[in-house]
Amino acid sequence: MSASPSAFEARLRRIGEERYHHRHPFNLRMHAGTLTREEIQTWVRNRYYYQTRIPIKDGLILAKAADPAFRRGWVRRIRDHDGDEKGSGGLELWLSLADAVGLDRGEVERLENVLPGVRATCDDYVRFVESHDLLESVASSLTELFAGDIMQTRIDAFERHYPWVDTAGLRYFQSRTQQAPRDAAEGLRYVLEHSRTAQDQDRCAAALERKCEILWRLLDAIEAAHAHPRLSPHAQLRHEAGEVLVVLPERAVKPSASGCEILDLCDGERSAVEIAEELRRRHPEVSGLVNDVHEFLASMRKLGVLGPAASPR
Repeated sequence: MSASPSAFEARLRRIGEERYHHRHPFNLRMHAGTLTREEIQTWVRNRYYYQTRIPIKDGLILAKAADPAFRRGWVRRIRDHDGDEKGSGGLELWLSLADAVGLDRGEVERLENVLPGVRATCDDYVRFVESHDLLESVASSLTELFAGDIMQTRIDAFERHYPWVDTAGLRYFQSRTQQAPRDAAEGLRYVLEHSRTAQDQDRCAAALERKCEILWRLLDAIEAAHAHPRLSPHAQLRHEAGEVLVVLPERAVKPSASGCEILDLCDGERSAVEIAEELRRRHPEVSGLVNDVHEFLASMRKLGVLGPAASPR
């Protein structure tokens, strides 16, 4: 039996309270004012990739909708992000934020140096919307129920803790304090009206949980870029017959020569970003090396070769 609309709404709001990325350690540190300039820049650069995916997923949602009234309302979201003309809209405001934190606008707009984990996570969101029905796709957008509050918190944090950021760059956050509640109300009405069975409600709740997971993973990738990786205390390096093995309690990993070079730099002193830059300096002829380094480090963390990274400094 399906829950009442009010009970179902309360369920959705509990998901946001428990799983939205306002609880992520990176956001907590941002709002507490303890991020470094480099961490802020990495976040702005990579979050722009997410911003560019939003109108794409909204276009996919429009393509699923048969109701002209729904399309007339939802298309506003694309206009909000893309603008009605070049140089307007949310994407332009985010590029203004890039200017304000000292990034090269062109580099950000060309999507250069986007972390592979961020790219994969944002692309997962687009694929989710592409592969699920209209109801679940709209439900996944309901993180906007919680976006208005975090935007105001973010404005306050930047003004208080990051005076080196030009306040003109905060216009994106200011715009979203108005747009997000409006969009959230629209999406919530649709989901409450069209979730007619308990199965529908479960699907919508799962879609919202998936979107919260995506936002969380995006910040995981950004935070990992500034952590200081080091070999796990449970891992031992062994040199056998001219090869290097990383021996763990339940497995052994044989990294390539390039992998060994990366692991040699994982001393807990260098950040992942610094390791990638050092490898790029050593091997300027290798294309895509920075992405390869971050992907390798992520794989070594999953295998347990790299232990809990030292906190960003």
